[in-house]
Order: sequence, then C-alpha cells, then structure tokens
Amino acid sequence: MGEHLLRGRTVSDEQIQAWADEAEAGYDLSRLPRPRRGRPPVGQGPGTVVPVRLDEATLAALTARAEAEGLATRSDAVRAAVRQWVGSA
Repeated sequence: MGEHLLRGRTVSDEQIQAWADEAEAGYDLSRLPRPRRGRPPVGQGPGTVVPVRLDEATLAALTARAEAEGLATRSDAVRAAVRQWVGSA
C-alpha cells in the first residue's frame, strides 16, 4: 500500500490495522470525555445575539484592533468595547 500520513507523520499499515482491530472490538463509551454542547459562556448567564451593521472601514478597523490586542474574534472585541463603554469592564 502507499504511504499514510497522520498530522504529517508516517503511519504504518500495521498501526492502521491495530486501530481498526481496536475499533472493531468496541470502546467503553463511559470512559470517553463528554462533548461540550453549545457555545462557551460570554459572561453571566446565557448570551443574546445582537446583530449590528458596520461599514467596511469600521469593520476593518475592528478586525485590526482585535488582532493587535490578541483577541480571538471580532465578537470578543465588540464585547470588550461595549463593557468599557457601559462601565462594566
């Protein structure tokens, strides 16, 4: 068979077969971590979506400022700005 890669590393046919055998034998699902459901919290209590329209220049400035401050998303930047503006920072 050809070369198999997983995350950039070569995986042998023997390893693939071992994983397949393990899967066919079955897994104890009670030992697997439970998936998290929904979005992560953004403050106290559930979040509410607030649609906002921005022109291209404002959106570009928002994106640049979020990146410069190491914020993960534009939403994080908007939340930080609103908290500061309303005095709950």
